[in-house]
Amino acid sequence: MDAAFFTAWMTRTALGVAAARDELTRLDAAIGDADHGTNLDRGFTAVREALATPPATPREVLTTAGTTLIRKVGGASGPLYGTALRQMAARLPATAEVTLADLADALTAGADGVRRLGGAAEGDKTMVDALAPAARALAAAAGSGATTEEALDAALRAAEEGARATIPLQARKGRASYLGERSVGHMDPGAASTTLILAALRTACAEAAKP
Repeated sequence: MDAAFFTAWMTRTALGVAAARDELTRLDAAIGDADHGTNLDRGFTAVREALATPPATPREVLTTAGTTLIRKVGGASGPLYGTALRQMAARLPATAEVTLADLADALTAGADGVRRLGGAAEGDKTMVDALAPAARALAAAAGSGATTEEALDAALRAAEEGARATIPLQARKGRASYLGERSVGHMDPGAASTTLILAALRTACAEAAKP
């Protein structure tokens, strides 16, 4: 996986966020500020622009993307997603290509960075509920000798399951926590957008495999 692959991932993410902007905002309207979709759309549009001239390495792609999100997106989502990508970048080797094992290690670092910044754990009804299980699934699949496609499928399934599992939870972090029991019955918007980003990664992989 080279810089072009990671750039394609960010491009696919931007397109996916744009398509899901209204749905993400609807989810956020129920338990947040009703700006999650709008904020992420603005941020990843800026990421696409920043990557118009692709960097030379996967690490540089994710550093650029993360820094752009922190600068362009207000609220919690910019710092959280920006930190995730920057932590991933810091864990990747500074090489032209990286392996599946490198990516799995990086996603674990990204999840750890989000946990540290937000102080959230699984079960708190945040993006961690999708990101942490996805990182574990990717690491397990990579360690078992799975193909890249199989490993990313496993990570996406774990994220989807984690996002769905937030619906019956009562939020313990972020603005949603102020609602108490009223936060129950709604999917966390950050978990939903995390799943979308991992779906974009799987799509980028499928496109890269085409002859």
